[in-house]
Amino acid sequence: MNILFVCMGNICRSPLLEGWAAHRRADSAVPYQVDSAGTGGWHAGLPPDPRAIEVARQAGIDISGQRARQVQFADFQRFDLVLCADRANLAELRMLAPGAARGRIALVLDWCGVKRNGELPDPYHGGPRDFERVCSLAREAADGLLRRLATQA
Repeated sequence: MNILFVCMGNICRSPLLEGWAAHRRADSAVPYQVDSAGTGGWHAGLPPDPRAIEVARQAGIDISGQRARQVQFADFQRFDLVLCADRANLAELRMLAPGAARGRIALVLDWCGVKRNGELPDPYHGGPRDFERVCSLAREAADGLLRRLATQA
């Protein structure tokens, strides 16, 4: 299974989601690969926000090697599941995606069973506590991902 995590700029939320999902991959009953991207391309090629790198490091995860990229049309064919940080990203991707791919795009917190219709808040304009909250939710999403994949095995 190939899973893509998407947020707006691919420097805060989706790198943390990718990092946690990759970290937990060894515990999964179902093999999977992960990647992340943003709906916008203005950070393309850049590493995650230093605050995201630091909060991940404090949790024992290294996301410093990730580089931001924008979602490409080919991603809708390459990935079995596209999990979005919030409803704005979800709506944008559903507009861009071919009809057959739209059913494979969902809110990450909802799909992973963390919070029904829940959104992962954008910490970009916040402080350390905001990044800690997003990191915690990304961990919960990774745990939920494993549970959901196990039911599909």
